[in-house]
Parts: sequence; C-alpha cells; structure tokens
Amino acid sequence: MTGFLLRWAVAFGLLTLTFNPTAWNYLDWSRRSYGEQTPLIVLLGLLLLMGYVIYLRATFRSIGGFGMIMVIAVVAALFWVLYDYGLLTVRDESELVWLGLLVLSLVLGIGLSWSHVRRRLSGQSDMDDVSE
Repeated sequence: MTGFLLRWAVAFGLLTLTFNPTAWNYLDWSRRSYGEQTPLIVLLGLLLLMGYVIYLRATFRSIGGFGMIMVIAVVAALFWVLYDYGLLTVRDESELVWLGLLVLSLVLGIGLSWSHVRRRLSGQSDMDDVSE
C-alpha cells in the first residue's frame, strides 16, 4: 500500500507542478519568465516531460487506454455519489481543477502500480518485450 501511495503522490506532484489553479506551477511561471529564464524553462520542461513519458508509458502498458477510461469512470461515479449525498460540494472552478488533478493522478498511480497488483493476485510477473 505504501508503494502505491508513493507512486500516486509522485504522479500528483508531477501534475500539480505542471499546472494547478494557483500561480505556483510550471506553465504560469514559464509564461511569466520566458525572456529572462529560457534555458531553465527548457530544462525543467524536459524533466517534466521525462516524468510524463515514464508514467504514461507504464500506464498504457499495464492498463491500456480502456483501463484508463474505466478508472476515470469509476472515480467520476464515486464523486457523483459523494456529491449526490451532500458529502462533496464544489463551490468554484478551482475545486473542479483540483478534483481533475486528483482523478488524473489516480489514473497514473494505478497504472504504474497495476503490474504489482497483478503479480500479487496471479503470481505471474509482467515482462517487457525482449526486442525493445
């Protein structure tokens, strides 16, 4: 469980570093600082891109596009139930953005963790193709 929480937290950090409703994110900072800090913007952008490549590649390999849609659908249905019972309220647009970041980070966290879950359930390990 702690492995999943760590993978989910890193995914959430990656997404929120890239964009969030506050002024403290890569996209807003890079727009404000483009002329003065272009080399640093490019370097940090490439590091973020590397993080996305790792997470997205692992997620597509483990749960695929259909699995990603299913995770989003289940979490959206959960939010709908919580909203319907009055346990979740959305007062403004920034709360919707935070919920979206939470959903996307759960998709990436589950995608990166799914091979570990499958191995525990089935006793079989996933292997990458040898020709790659």
